[in-house]
Amino acid sequence: MTMTKGTPERGTGPDAGRNGAPAGADTSTRPARRSHVPADGSAAARAVEEARAAMLHEVKPRKRTRIGADVLCEALLRQGVDVFFSYPGGVILPLYDILGDYPELRHILVRHEQGGAHAADGYARVTGRVGVCMGTSGPGATNLVTGIGTALLDSVPVVAITGNVPAALLGKDAFQEIDITGITLPITKHNYLVRDADDIPRVVAEAFHIARTGRPGPVHIDITKDALQQETAASHPSQAEIEAGLPGFRPTFDGHPKQLKLAAAEIAGAKRPVILAGHGVLHARAWDDLRAFAEKTSIPVAWTLLGIGAMDETHPLAYGYMGMHGWKHVNRAIQSADLLIALGMRFDDRVTGNVRTYAPYARIIHVDIDPAEIGKNVAVEVPIVGDAGRVLRDLLPMVERTEPAQRADYLAQLAEWKVESVGSSWHGSGAWREGLLTADYVVERIGELTEHRATYVADVGQNQMWLARYTGFSEPNSHVSSGGLGTMGFGVPAAMGAALGRPDRETWAITGDGGFQMTFQELMTLVQDHIPVKIALLDNKKLGMIRQWQEIIYAGNYHSSHLMGPDFAKLAEAFGIPAFRARTPDEVDDAIRSAQAADGPALVWFEIAEEQNVFPMMPAGKGLSDLIEHWDGADE
Repeated sequence: MTMTKGTPERGTGPDAGRNGAPAGADTSTRPARRSHVPADGSAAARAVEEARAAMLHEVKPRKRTRIGADVLCEALLRQGVDVFFSYPGGVILPLYDILGDYPELRHILVRHEQGGAHAADGYARVTGRVGVCMGTSGPGATNLVTGIGTALLDSVPVVAITGNVPAALLGKDAFQEIDITGITLPITKHNYLVRDADDIPRVVAEAFHIARTGRPGPVHIDITKDALQQETAASHPSQAEIEAGLPGFRPTFDGHPKQLKLAAAEIAGAKRPVILAGHGVLHARAWDDLRAFAEKTSIPVAWTLLGIGAMDETHPLAYGYMGMHGWKHVNRAIQSADLLIALGMRFDDRVTGNVRTYAPYARIIHVDIDPAEIGKNVAVEVPIVGDAGRVLRDLLPMVERTEPAQRADYLAQLAEWKVESVGSSWHGSGAWREGLLTADYVVERIGELTEHRATYVADVGQNQMWLARYTGFSEPNSHVSSGGLGTMGFGVPAAMGAALGRPDRETWAITGDGGFQMTFQELMTLVQDHIPVKIALLDNKKLGMIRQWQEIIYAGNYHSSHLMGPDFAKLAEAFGIPAFRARTPDEVDDAIRSAQAADGPALVWFEIAEEQNVFPMMPAGKGLSDLIEHWDGADE
């Protein structure tokens, strides 16, 4: 088409029609153009349009100003955070854009957000500090859910931070939008949706306070992308301002004086008392108080799975691990006790079995900082709401000193039961004496060769029970395990966080081949960040606990419990991790020492007996007096 100078292009002149047709053209056959923008022309419509544009275009501000992402980093540093576990995504890129300005915050790039949540959990358990994990919106956020649930059921202080779509797009089903606060509401102590950068300092401060105060637990913060990008001059609150802003959150730390007197009277009259130490003793950092109380009263101490480490197992009054797969002598002591002093534990079904038959001769003193736990599972005579450490310190001067000689007959009976129990030949355990490589021997040797001073992180299943029973624990917060949720795949990523939290201790992840195959992508994280986790892989080519239940409860119907696996040594080496292998008891010590000598992470592949079971075992619906101590087995 020939154009003359000054002639407007077709359809662009002042007389052009709405459809872009030239002036004077017949537009009667064409429909008028319509806008499909909801409430077009309104402020809300403009906000949505701007938000969608921001989702598609990552534009750096021309001039560096203090934005919501800066305030988030400042708030984390004010809470003492030195490391966090995260994976980037679109809506949290504003944070990553400025993260280099905060070198004090060590960022661990995990290979899956679930691994980041478990790593934050492991870090929190060994340090007593709040662990931090992050993820982007949508699948990044939902990948954190299992780790958040794990932290909730085990009362672990974790703050999980997620990004979300710009505020104007919430509820629009935008790309990677999900109602993550609705999802995490029932699995957190509290959660927040932040739409304004000015709210970030207060919300982060409150979240950490809630996570660590009272009964610990996870808190979730969801921050919209525009809140991370907004300029802000918001200041950070003081501790007094934080507490004033949470008037409904006032945990009770000190036991009621009347209840303490009742407890002291119960203890004075008891002939066969037992202390049950739970996770709350470790949270309260009350291990010295527990030992002092036990020594003054000459009362033996048993512990829950998460209470392991509350007392040095070599102490004369340390009696052992209780419950479903606990020691027979411990469960027998509970069933014959006339008084149970429960400290920071919740009487989980794996501890009590059938409540109707639980501790039939005992009166119960229950100390817990969460009043909702008292009387929930087991009726008690003396409830005490308070911090385990403060209650023990207040109770100590109220009880009379009882010398061991005054309980001579009782303690002698317990010692006799213990000798019998420990000396029993459980199914498979002890078979190493016959040349078979068994799990109990492996974890026993790991305990010995680390002088019982390492951090030991369990996965879930038979490996978890073998670790609890045979390692030997002498220090608090040296045992890490997913007790309440029982999360397979927990071991390796949790060990990653534990190793960063306590670099002064050797860290071992004890895992089965099933749990390991769920999260072994974090091997690359170990390599990239040079995190020296030693992995003990107990490979029985089975989903061991499933197989055990199928053998005993389901008449040997072994459906889907045989588990194929790769060549684990080649797998580790593909990640750049040295691997060692043991098939016989004679090879175990050298393999462990080789892993210990490796600079950085290492894996030891233990090919253990395929049919070894964990005994004793309390079947579902039964009680502590109904333990299965051996099984003739069904043919595989």
